Amino acid sequence: MSTITAALGTDRARRLRAALTALLAAAAAGCVPFYFAPFQVFQLTMVLLYAVALAGLNLLVGFGGQISLGHGAFFAAGAYAAAVMLDRYDTGHLATLPVAAAGCFLLGLAFGVPALRLRGLYLALVTLAFAVFLPPLLKRLEPVTGGAMGLTVDKLQPPAWSGLAEDQWTYFVVLGVTATALLLARNLLRSRVGRALRALRDNESAAEVMGVRLSLHKTLAFAWSAMFAGVAGCLYTWVIGFVSPDSFSSVLSITLLAGLVIGGLASLYGPLLGAAFVMYVPSVSQDLSEAAPGVVFGLLIIAVMFVAPTGLAGLPGRVLGAVASRLPRTPAAPAASDRVPEAGPAPSTPPTPADPAVADTEPVGAPPRTERE
Repeated sequence: MSTITAALGTDRARRLRAALTALLAAAAAGCVPFYFAPFQVFQLTMVLLYAVALAGLNLLVGFGGQISLGHGAFFAAGAYAAAVMLDRYDTGHLATLPVAAAGCFLLGLAFGVPALRLRGLYLALVTLAFAVFLPPLLKRLEPVTGGAMGLTVDKLQPPAWSGLAEDQWTYFVVLGVTATALLLARNLLRSRVGRALRALRDNESAAEVMGVRLSLHKTLAFAWSAMFAGVAGCLYTWVIGFVSPDSFSSVLSITLLAGLVIGGLASLYGPLLGAAFVMYVPSVSQDLSEAAPGVVFGLLIIAVMFVAPTGLAGLPGRVLGAVASRLPRTPAAPAASDRVPEAGPAPSTPPTPADPAVADTEPVGAPPRTERE
């Protein structure tokens, strides 16, 4: 009974800490647009939408054990779906979000079929080919996509009742969508789908023996991941107000994967840290070296991976482990039952008559033996 009570108390304390952390994070995020300049608010908005794309990629790579170098193409598909609806059909911004999510989900479902037969480097090459193939295709479809010139659409406009500026309203809308997407990813990972993805990542043969359908969950992993990337692309169109094929080159796919690895694979906080890296490190590289920002960006990636090979999300644990290993260890006092009795003089035992050496000796004070004896 006491064990059950202790477990319930621990679970209640864990939930309380999680609720307090969520409230503090929400309060801090709500104060951001009122204390920063518009450009800084724009950068934080971009971090949020990149976090949505990395959360989807984390489902596929971090928890599903598959690799994709083509998520920039799903990102572009969501962005162009929103841009075409806003430009050609003059729909509202919020109406483009479910269309982009559903379209990219179906696209990922169809693209997940090759994942059933391919794995490792072969799957990476196929997804990279998709990312390389899409920008030229968008240029060819000029009547719909605007060709190489792209499409310019209206940004999100704040309603009159909000009293907010354009950058503040956009930030809050993207923050709400990002929070919903991250909560959905968290609940998905705690469901049967998430447990099946972990099983596939660890050992496919054992997962199949346990009843996990490999074909279904591999395809669904691509579908869910593509849906998150499409939502992020739709948010990109809302924030930037312009899309073009050159904005979604294969470098975007590689950058997203690098951001996820640096943030931390199979971590709930890794997408946020990786999104911050994707947003801020290129600008820092540009400031450090205008001639070769790519070289600085690559060196920074190498330095981060050397310091934190498990990603930035695992860095605090590594630091605490290193500090704990250097602290002097004090030996614990042994329990009363484990104490060894102190050594003392051995108790004297009376000699046994069977010993011949003892039999020939006489005790002190004994009468002398006679010859007859």
